[in-house]
Amino acid sequence: MSMPSGFWRHSDGAIPNLLAFTYIAAAHIGGLALLAFPHPLAWGAGVLLVANSLVIAAYMIHELSHMCIFRSRQVTVVVGEILSWLCGSAYAPIGRIIRIHMRHHVDRADLALFDPRVFLKTAPQWFRRLVYALEWGYVPAVELIMHYQVVLRPFFNEAFAAERLRVIAVGAGRLAFFAFIFMLSPWALLGYAMAFMIFLTVLFIGDAYAHAYDYFLVSDVNEKVSREGREGDYDKEHTFSNLVSVRWPWLNLLNLNFGYHSVHHDTPNVPWHRLPKVHAEVYGDDAPQVLPYQELWRSFHVNRLKRIEAEDAGSIGTGAHRADDFLGVHGVSFLTVV
Repeated sequence: MSMPSGFWRHSDGAIPNLLAFTYIAAAHIGGLALLAFPHPLAWGAGVLLVANSLVIAAYMIHELSHMCIFRSRQVTVVVGEILSWLCGSAYAPIGRIIRIHMRHHVDRADLALFDPRVFLKTAPQWFRRLVYALEWGYVPAVELIMHYQVVLRPFFNEAFAAERLRVIAVGAGRLAFFAFIFMLSPWALLGYAMAFMIFLTVLFIGDAYAHAYDYFLVSDVNEKVSREGREGDYDKEHTFSNLVSVRWPWLNLLNLNFGYHSVHHDTPNVPWHRLPKVHAEVYGDDAPQVLPYQELWRSFHVNRLKRIEAEDAGSIGTGAHRADDFLGVHGVSFLTVV
């Protein structure tokens, strides 16, 4: 079926975007079906498929935030809300997700309505110990806190009270979805939970190491922050291209080319399917901004407890193991800073 003229934001985006949307649906449905199979290999494949479908859905929301998919803002909002529900982030309206992400680009900073470090400093000792134990075991406990604070905030902060019905409606829909998965198989629900943990971890890596930005806790998405010291080449010097693979560029499709982040910040209106070409033209694979996963794994591992309450992202060195002191920052995912 052909789309109306001007439906897509970019004329060369029709096929790549249709393929991406088709993959999200097929991988999610197919993954859930595999989770219901008793064979461990099928179950494991289902976990990975569901996890990756959520990752691609999340990064399509990122593309929608930049109006890189559709020309129509109304279509963008509707599709964004659907994908946000799939990712479990629809407790906050898509308009707020888009707005604060635009602030991230304009202010050249990480802005959030909730700081997990502040929360953990005042949390009961048993809770802090639990968070540290889970993070030691590679369970994304801090990112789970970020996810669920969006759910609870409207009931504790009167400024967000108008969203209580939305949270209840979305929560009821998600619970019905989990009940359906449980009816397929209790093991399927366990597999979905594991897929969601992988999804949160992938988003954490993508966001945590993309910048060494200043961090601001704000009370609402329109609160102004100082831009002093972040002029000129600040963005270029504090933004990194965290490529899944330099040797095999096609592997970067696993997160919808989100790793080509330096060129994305240079030209935010370039769609995901063009980023590799523009990156090659502007940066190349030997630029200091290129910080591939191969150089991040050690930091991700050795700093997993140190970063929990760290006040800054650390520093990037030179030569071998240059990312060892780059801690990464919790609580900056574009889906949960709202």
